[in-house]
Amino acid sequence: MSRPHIPPPRIDLATLPPLIATNEPNSFAKFTMEGRDTRILQDLEAAPYFSPDLKRGFKNFRAEILNGAIQPLREDAPDVEFWKHVSKPYIGKSWLDVPWFWAETFFYRRILEIVGFFQIGAWHERDPFAWQKDAELKPDAAPARVRALLRPSPTLGGGLEVRERFEHLLYSALWGNRVDLSYNVERQVGRAARPEDERANLLVDDAPRVAEFFATRPIKNLLYVCDNAGTELALDLVFMDFLLRANVGANLHSRPMAEKIIVHLKPQPFYVSDAMPQDVEHTLAAFDQAQGEANDEIRALSKRLREHLKTKRLELRVHWFYPTPLHFFEMPDDLWNMFRAADFAILKGDVNYRRVVGDAHWKATIAFEYATRYFPIPFVCLRTLKSDVIVGLRAEQVAELERQDSQWRVNGKRGVAQSNLKM
Repeated sequence: MSRPHIPPPRIDLATLPPLIATNEPNSFAKFTMEGRDTRILQDLEAAPYFSPDLKRGFKNFRAEILNGAIQPLREDAPDVEFWKHVSKPYIGKSWLDVPWFWAETFFYRRILEIVGFFQIGAWHERDPFAWQKDAELKPDAAPARVRALLRPSPTLGGGLEVRERFEHLLYSALWGNRVDLSYNVERQVGRAARPEDERANLLVDDAPRVAEFFATRPIKNLLYVCDNAGTELALDLVFMDFLLRANVGANLHSRPMAEKIIVHLKPQPFYVSDAMPQDVEHTLAAFDQAQGEANDEIRALSKRLREHLKTKRLELRVHWFYPTPLHFFEMPDDLWNMFRAADFAILKGDVNYRRVVGDAHWKATIAFEYATRYFPIPFVCLRTLKSDVIVGLRAEQVAELERQDSQWRVNGKRGVAQSNLKM
């Protein structure tokens, strides 16, 4: 793996609209920095797991965001030189006067500095958000959602056509993105009994096109870029297991929907609930511990996933790129080559959507294919809208959304299954 650095962009940055910034009055970016992010620090300060020194660190950081100037990293860590270069234009400025995507990523990096994640000590390589993630793996949370998802299908397909099952699990993985511990919109908007019942909230639905792609093209290597741990990751794992097991094509020439899945995860804690490799193990352990006959399928799912990992049909990887403010058009060569070696990519969540189009003031009617024209392979974004950026909509659709709901871009009610298959 390469060392953290700032690669040359793969697009002409002059074609990118202005980046969304935290200084825009009444904006969601400003609200996030002043409200949501400072509340995350208050939650950490109130947690019983941290020493008085760490609690003071969280409190001082909160005061810096609200009233102070941005401070640089001061520790010795492998990524400090990268952050020094990428943050140079913003150090000393107000947190409410910088690009939003940079501010959010640096916010989480500063939390790791406060706890000493990279230093030998009590919190060395320990997840400061683990106590929140663990609640998502209790029997009545993520495992219950998985049990409900598996119930119609005690055997693969359960009478449903493979393509229909593909779409059902894709939608489940998409709407699982609402359960985000830094911004859990499902608490406000709720969820439908079946993912198909959310169709009115799906602003772009390329699921049938993606299903057709999988049915007609051999997918030897699928790259799956995860977002949140907990419920979302649990639903992702159900989808992955299906893709590795379901066959398409005639009996004599049948093949799995995906021969191998390479799962990209975060190498360190990020955005409270972003998934790391250990979160996969914690999820499988929660499946293993599900008790009773009603949970037979969950335990069987865990057994299959562990076998996929053992045979390397399922591989877990991390890369330093993911917990940074770099967009996908700024991928380093080694990560770019990982993507190019795959046949298809699934990008989960709001942050990956912001990365792929650029966290900028795009017109909502700009074609998704144009904004992602540089991407090296066919892919789909599965995302619920929890930030401003969106492209690929129709003008009349945008007008109706503005009439119905002034917060439609950010409240998590809507989602997209948005693809670029024209590579």
